[in-house]
Amino acid sequence: MTKREEAEHRREEKLQKEMARVEALCEFEKKYPDCVFICGIDEVGRGPLAGPVMAGAVILPKDLRIPYINDSKKLTEKRREVLFDVISREAVAVGIGADPPERIDEINILQATYEAMREAVSKLKVNPDLLLVDAVHIPDIGVKQVSIIKGDAKSQSIAAASIMAKVTRDHLMVEYDRRFPEYHFAKNKGYGTAEHIAALKEYGPCPIHRRSFIGHFVDAGRSMHA
Repeated sequence: MTKREEAEHRREEKLQKEMARVEALCEFEKKYPDCVFICGIDEVGRGPLAGPVMAGAVILPKDLRIPYINDSKKLTEKRREVLFDVISREAVAVGIGADPPERIDEINILQATYEAMREAVSKLKVNPDLLLVDAVHIPDIGVKQVSIIKGDAKSQSIAAASIMAKVTRDHLMVEYDRRFPEYHFAKNKGYGTAEHIAALKEYGPCPIHRRSFIGHFVDAGRSMHA
């Protein structure tokens, strides 16, 4: 076997191993053969000090297998962007929901997460038969749902929802960085990094900070540059 043939053989073995991993990610989807439209749901942005909480809802074709898909937190930014495009192109339906900082402050982060999830489902262009949800049970939604602990690492549909929500939110935080460059939102995406907290203490909160999250660092009633 030539070196070129050996390299091709290794690539083929690697791809077969990856496709076997992805097939295992579809275990929950295959449990419900009578459900035509199975929707994965996940959230992103529960922990940051600034910006919205977002949820993704994704229905994939039942026979689709997406190489290298995984929990968005386990992927590089470059890989997430590539998979975002693949999911956008191949999905039966995608819905994105969001609750802004002021709503998070009003009703708390958990209830805001539920609202974002319900909004994401409402934006799907087809009605799902089943929801596969990462870790939580969504109240006040009239669709059968299955909660899966660490679902974004166990279900292709939930992983897809995780990626769609994460990339959408990251793009939004880059836009906010242009409006409020002091806080480096393009880099920290609103999370409480040391650099972000230092800027918060220096400049005070901006309009997208969650007042209920920042009381440990600054007077939440301060305005930007106060």
